[in-house]
Amino acid sequence: MALSRRLLLGRLAATGAAGAALAVGAGPARAAQPAHGGGQRVHTGFDRLAADGYRLLDGRRVGIVTNPTGVTPDLRHIVDVMHADDRVRLTAVFGPEHGFRGTAQAGGSEGRYDDPATGLPVYDTYNKSGQALADIFTASGVDTVVFDIQDVGARFYTYIWTLYDCMVAAVLAGKRFLVLDRPNPVTGRAAGGPVLDKAYASFIGREPIAQAHGMTVAELALLFNGEFVPRAAGRPVELETVRMTGWRRSDFYDTTRLPWVPPSPNMPTPDTALVYAGTCLFEGTNLSEGRGTTRPFELLGADGIDRHWAAAANELALPGVHFREAYFAPTFSKFQGKTIGGVQLHVHDRPAFDPVRTGIGLLVTAKRVWSGFAWRPDHGIDRLTGSATVRTMIDAGAGPDEIVAAWQQDLKRFRTVRRRYLRYP
Repeated sequence: MALSRRLLLGRLAATGAAGAALAVGAGPARAAQPAHGGGQRVHTGFDRLAADGYRLLDGRRVGIVTNPTGVTPDLRHIVDVMHADDRVRLTAVFGPEHGFRGTAQAGGSEGRYDDPATGLPVYDTYNKSGQALADIFTASGVDTVVFDIQDVGARFYTYIWTLYDCMVAAVLAGKRFLVLDRPNPVTGRAAGGPVLDKAYASFIGREPIAQAHGMTVAELALLFNGEFVPRAAGRPVELETVRMTGWRRSDFYDTTRLPWVPPSPNMPTPDTALVYAGTCLFEGTNLSEGRGTTRPFELLGADGIDRHWAAAANELALPGVHFREAYFAPTFSKFQGKTIGGVQLHVHDRPAFDPVRTGIGLLVTAKRVWSGFAWRPDHGIDRLTGSATVRTMIDAGAGPDEIVAAWQQDLKRFRTVRRRYLRYP
């Protein structure tokens, strides 16, 4: 009997993942830990869902929250794969910041349209939450919402709050929710940095988690459901997760043998993700965070900065990183078209490197060596760090060690909560 094209393409999606048993986590209970792949490729949540014949989606009208990172190991988009498979009733796509196909820059989205490749309706979720987002889920006619987006491990990266908002909306709309897991590219070894104060909640931090959370999106979904969603929506979401196999908490992305697709236009490589949880803090200042260069968040600078900043940063002897005097001309964003001076981060020992401590050290030294240093007038730094503490301590002349010490008690409490939701060795 001949296979249909849709069925054949769907079966090809499982190539390399066949034989992997599907592990599903529902709620906060701990499931059996998957074995490490011993150097073999990591199998993502989608790989394992497809290998299991999409059993969890059987008979469901499915909508998926995804972006260009939702790909198979051979770089086909999972929406295209699922749409071509008779076993899946995919009826809608929900696009986050930057859009489903990734055509929008930071702070933008693609709006509502029909996807030319599949004909599926694409709904815009960016900056939508609560009942407004629940109404979109209702209007789409789906009964199950699937989430599959590559995160980068930082609290202020908006996709994890799209996840949170969609979970809350799923409760309000009476929808089932399924999270397909992908690696934390900077490892899941430990949480670090300040914990959000709820008074500073925004779309770059809805709930009190650490600045570098050290979790995968499926683990975060379990934490959100166990700690925060009931308070936001009255009850937990009907949640299931499909875990990876072959990934350990100590793994950096380049050990996974998975292709890297930029999750957003200014996250071009896993090296960017490695520093992002610390150097994104420069978005809260008048310095360039490297947008408009080939090394965003690894290059930092401003007009009037010279070699003295790199020298001061190196004197801190921060673990795992060296700083090089650098000059660059951003093609857009701050200092567009102007040659400016600053530093480039060179991480030489990834396990020792602490991105948040490094970001604090760079803020302290930038303010010390450059008389033009200023915070953004809207105090966006407070939303990034989760409170006014970092800004006020730097303004008062505190050093990196003193600032880092100020968040340790809150971080210890978060680590205790976090531990209950970890699912990988």
